[in-house]
Amino acid sequence: MADAAVEFLLENLKQLLLHHAHLIKDAKNQVEKLQNDLRFFKAFLKDTTTKKRKKDEHCKCSSVRYATSFTMRKTGNQVQGLLLQSFSPPRLLNIAERVEIVCRKISDIYGGKDKIDFAGLGIGDGELDKPEVPVVRQENLVGFEDDAEKIIGYLNEETEQLDVISIIGMPGLGKTTLAGKSYRNPTIQYEFQTRAWVFVSQEFTVKDVFLSILKQIANTKRVVEDKDTKAGIDTKSVAELAQEIATSLQGKKFLIVMDDVWTADDWDKLQIALPKSSKMGKVLITSRQVEVARFANRDRPPHNLRFLTQEESWLLLRWEVFRKPECPSELEVLGKQIANNCKGVALAIVVIGGILARKSSSSDEMSARRNAWRKVSERVTTYLIYEDPQRLMEKLISLSYQKLPYHLRECFLYLGMFPEDYEIPAWKLTLMWIAEGFIQQRYATREPQTFSEAVGRWQQAMTSLEETAENYLDELINRNLVRIDKRMSDGKVKTCRVHDMIRDFCKSEGGSERENFFQEINKSSDEGFQPPISCIDKYRRLSMHSEVVDFLSSKPFGPRIRSFVCINKDDDKLRSGGYHSYIPSDEDEFNLPNENISAIPAAFKLLRVLDAQSIKFSKFPRDLYKLIHLRFIALSIRSCSPKSNNLPSCFSKLWNVQTLIVHTVRHALDVEANILSMVQLRHFKTNTSTTLRKPGKNSKEGRKLQTLGIISPESCGGEVFDRACNLKKLGICGKLALLLDGKDVSFDSLAKLGNLEKLKLINFPYPHLASEAKMASSHHFSKLRRLELRNCEKLKEIPIGLADIPCLQLLDLYYTKQAAVSARKILEAKNKQEEKAFKLSILPPEDE
Repeated sequence: MADAAVEFLLENLKQLLLHHAHLIKDAKNQVEKLQNDLRFFKAFLKDTTTKKRKKDEHCKCSSVRYATSFTMRKTGNQVQGLLLQSFSPPRLLNIAERVEIVCRKISDIYGGKDKIDFAGLGIGDGELDKPEVPVVRQENLVGFEDDAEKIIGYLNEETEQLDVISIIGMPGLGKTTLAGKSYRNPTIQYEFQTRAWVFVSQEFTVKDVFLSILKQIANTKRVVEDKDTKAGIDTKSVAELAQEIATSLQGKKFLIVMDDVWTADDWDKLQIALPKSSKMGKVLITSRQVEVARFANRDRPPHNLRFLTQEESWLLLRWEVFRKPECPSELEVLGKQIANNCKGVALAIVVIGGILARKSSSSDEMSARRNAWRKVSERVTTYLIYEDPQRLMEKLISLSYQKLPYHLRECFLYLGMFPEDYEIPAWKLTLMWIAEGFIQQRYATREPQTFSEAVGRWQQAMTSLEETAENYLDELINRNLVRIDKRMSDGKVKTCRVHDMIRDFCKSEGGSERENFFQEINKSSDEGFQPPISCIDKYRRLSMHSEVVDFLSSKPFGPRIRSFVCINKDDDKLRSGGYHSYIPSDEDEFNLPNENISAIPAAFKLLRVLDAQSIKFSKFPRDLYKLIHLRFIALSIRSCSPKSNNLPSCFSKLWNVQTLIVHTVRHALDVEANILSMVQLRHFKTNTSTTLRKPGKNSKEGRKLQTLGIISPESCGGEVFDRACNLKKLGICGKLALLLDGKDVSFDSLAKLGNLEKLKLINFPYPHLASEAKMASSHHFSKLRRLELRNCEKLKEIPIGLADIPCLQLLDLYYTKQAAVSARKILEAKNKQEEKAFKLSILPPEDE
């Protein structure tokens, strides 16, 4: 994407101006001019993406975008080269001249004009091809019995006003089929003798929809068929047609189905024709977006269409292939595997069933049919994309992609970089989006008056990036492109997944030459790689899920690579078992030999995202600090040597890093790097007790840190929290009794953390100290909302003073039996205070 290159370059220039202006004092005006030119180009790229295009002029606009993309990549490489030179001895000779050359290149593209004539480029509101109306499926209907029963029940409910019912689901799940099944139900046909079905789609005209409704409702059907009257109706305005529909429906028991409504704005345009006071009127909507359902009826939650079960999938596949529920026994095992690989999406089963039917009819020999089915079973999604002549799945998902707002497109395609059916941690995904530059910073419209005001605004904008990224993820979920896998205790998304069909679309679209967004590297049949290693010099992002060591051993070179993401397909299992439960073997394909430790820094000089947590390094790659553009780093160290597990001081030089994740097999990590001096660091996460280096007395960095953990109690001194005073998440692991004696470190230091939302405490097993522990009173944790105590078998009592915390809503005990009595006393105290929101959970129950 050309806009990704522009965004990347803009961010680098901003960092240069904010933090290293002294290095470019003789060229500051030229750099600022370049920054303004790039902002203009970014607006141009956004406009060419989001505006409608005339079909015959689409190629012209695409050519301009391609030229822009080419120039941005060249420009980016030059400025990035300047940044690299600035940090190895600071040589800035001729920088002003080089920036001026870049500015002239930009000027050449739009001829020095202040703005581009978008009309001349063919970007406007020209007529597009009308969408193809889908055929409502009426045969071989498998599943949906329980869903149809619910929808029919909603249609038969009595309400006090017009009732809108919504069916929501991902593309291809069967929303239209379910609506059709309900619409044709004999009882519904009898009860609602005034009925109409209209297909709305992405591109529709309100007038055409209203005319379609008028043609179908009983009172006007005879009149519309009269030629003279029909001509009169066609000349009426939208408002007149809406009034005629409302008048015709008033006082009648009617059912209107509006299939495939895309936005709340679309519904707003259509609902003006419906009599809202009608107690007998029902409207059934199908949509991919939750927002539409909520907007149409805030009193009735949408019906989320489920995936087909394995049994339903297998039955539907048999009907599609053989037109009957029987299947030859020789094909049954393969058939079930194929059905399961469609992951419950009805359209995918229908498409693959058609492919299998063609292959079955081409040969009467069972062995040939079995071989054909075996090939399909091994690559179901590939057959869905490339073997379907109508490309139904691709078209359906493409419609959702094209309808995405500009700011969500890159975030959506990025989902294709994760393995198939992978449980994606939401926090990791959103932090990677931020590091990639997909999350836009929001500034006030008024220009800052001083440099310090500009810096202050920038810092304020940065604090909201995580929340903005979470909102972006919620938008994709509400559009049924991502599904929630697990939620956290506060209701936020913990992990999510994407359906295989959607992931394959992201891979196909993101890997196209048009987008050049990312490429997935796989081992080929000839023991090489696909795409070939010789081709990676033109790619921008790489993802790998196997054969990583072989790839790095081949000494790849990617001068344009911005992101290198290596995720083991089995990482889900490792997370569920706990990291310490995994002991890497010598045969582990992700074990990186010593001779290849520096392969990544050597191959990708401009790397900004490195997710190498699946790779097991024997020690920290010390030359990683040369990758000054890095913003996101995730590493795993497998060595049991204490020296090899120390985070070296050179990591402090990575001044651009926002997220640093370190996993190790040892029970302790010593950090030699002064992480509080890393000016951009926002999240530092480890899986073991980490000892931090004490910050200097004059140090003022660390205020951007939001996540810190897990750190040792010895690192909880006041000087750390003086600097990391804006922490939202803190984890402490070790001898927690040290925080109770009030000497060098103390729980009182936590009082400085006014923004703290989550505190995780892990105590090493020191039973002889349990009797010495004090816990705490309400003033220690005045904003505590949830307290979870797990496996604290020696804990005898929870301080009753915690009952005085007004915002405490949950006390959760898990295998902490001795403290159960005191927990019930807190519940009693809360009940006396009439705080009904407070809940107590004790597991397992005391009688077990």
